[in-house]
Amino acid sequence: MANEKTPFSLHMKDIVIVKPSKPTPCVTLSLSTFDNNPALNILCHTIYVYQANLDYPNGQHQLDPAHVIKEALSKALVYYYPLAGKIIRNDDGKLRIKCNGDGVPFLEASANCELSSLHYLEGIDVPTLQKLLFDNPSQDETSEHALVFKVTKFLCGGFTIGLGLSHAVCDGFGASQFFRALAELASGKSEPTVKPVWEREKLVGTILKEPLKLPMDETLRAASPFWPTTEISHECFNLNGDIIQRLKMRLMKEGECVDDSFTTLETLGAYVWRSKARALELSSDGQTLFCLAVGVRHLLDQPLPDGYYGNAFVAANVVLTVKELKERPLSYVVKLIKESKKLACNNEYIRNSINMLETMIQYNIRIEGTGASMVLTDWRQLGLLEEVDFGWKASVNIVPVPWNMFGFIDLCLFLAPSNLDPSMKGGVRVFVTLPKASMPKFREEMEALKVMLDP
Repeated sequence: MANEKTPFSLHMKDIVIVKPSKPTPCVTLSLSTFDNNPALNILCHTIYVYQANLDYPNGQHQLDPAHVIKEALSKALVYYYPLAGKIIRNDDGKLRIKCNGDGVPFLEASANCELSSLHYLEGIDVPTLQKLLFDNPSQDETSEHALVFKVTKFLCGGFTIGLGLSHAVCDGFGASQFFRALAELASGKSEPTVKPVWEREKLVGTILKEPLKLPMDETLRAASPFWPTTEISHECFNLNGDIIQRLKMRLMKEGECVDDSFTTLETLGAYVWRSKARALELSSDGQTLFCLAVGVRHLLDQPLPDGYYGNAFVAANVVLTVKELKERPLSYVVKLIKESKKLACNNEYIRNSINMLETMIQYNIRIEGTGASMVLTDWRQLGLLEEVDFGWKASVNIVPVPWNMFGFIDLCLFLAPSNLDPSMKGGVRVFVTLPKASMPKFREEMEALKVMLDP
């Protein structure tokens, strides 16, 4: 709600199509094996929140953010011209991008309230967030457009950018590279600092001859009494730096770690994995999978060039029975995650991962969301809250809007804290989706972490 009396509402302008500002190549481009992962053929939506720029001299009108971003987008599409094209499926079943300079759908809206009345989108409900995105009429959550934009202006002079970007074309690093280029062009640079590189053929696998060995035997996976269901909840949990540091220290002491320290990702990843298993009441004799996305841009024997913006990550996997996950010391679980990360950095492992995925695509083997897995992706290193300035200083908040990857419930995001709460410096926002009936138990687990570690 905008306030007690007036419901939050938007006035929408007509959709415009933003085209590249200069002619671009007319070609059809192939995508990599990673890009062709069926789980990634979705439009990922993220909202960036900007406060009004109070540095303008009195009486001087602020620039119109929608106009500034539209102009910058037109320039950026000269470099990122595939994003102005259409995603098509080839006769061989693989995705391609038809680059024809068609352009990007862009929607401008005005809200009837100030951003502060929506708490700068901190802890706001998903239906409200969805109003700040470009509506996708498609039912299966895929879109032929690789990119869509919506800029919403608020009465305070602040604004939000609702960005929808095809995960088949960019991973998190690729998306942040594009977004930074957009900001650079908006703030007056003549070209982006990092030039985009396509070269998707570098990450194309070959079909394996030997039988596939998946990380977890699907017949042994744990079951939850809460899944499947259509009633799901999305929630973001704020954990400050002190809590995380005390958890690390406690687990390192428990695990008698002298030479090797635990990272935030490993420590919190283990805790959240166990908490999800408890909340979902997974069957104790069944297996559960922890799957961490590990970026491989600079790990290959021939590192990918700077500017590569396609998907470039492999899965670091740990499989345990639910009983082991609940009863073993948490420090033991952290060590397993640490070892799996090291293994995933091995060049042979990376190449085998590409070949496995190519084989799964060929034989149409898909892994669906079941709640027995936790797929963790870490957005904290993308730098989007510190570096991306369109002329209104850095964004104060970034909010992912849930997308249906692995049935929603397997996916977990670690996000940098917003810039709204100084006490969260060094902290992490944990974004989870769970069956509605199991969310209270997960919330208890997050609260228990704070109490358990009280000095």
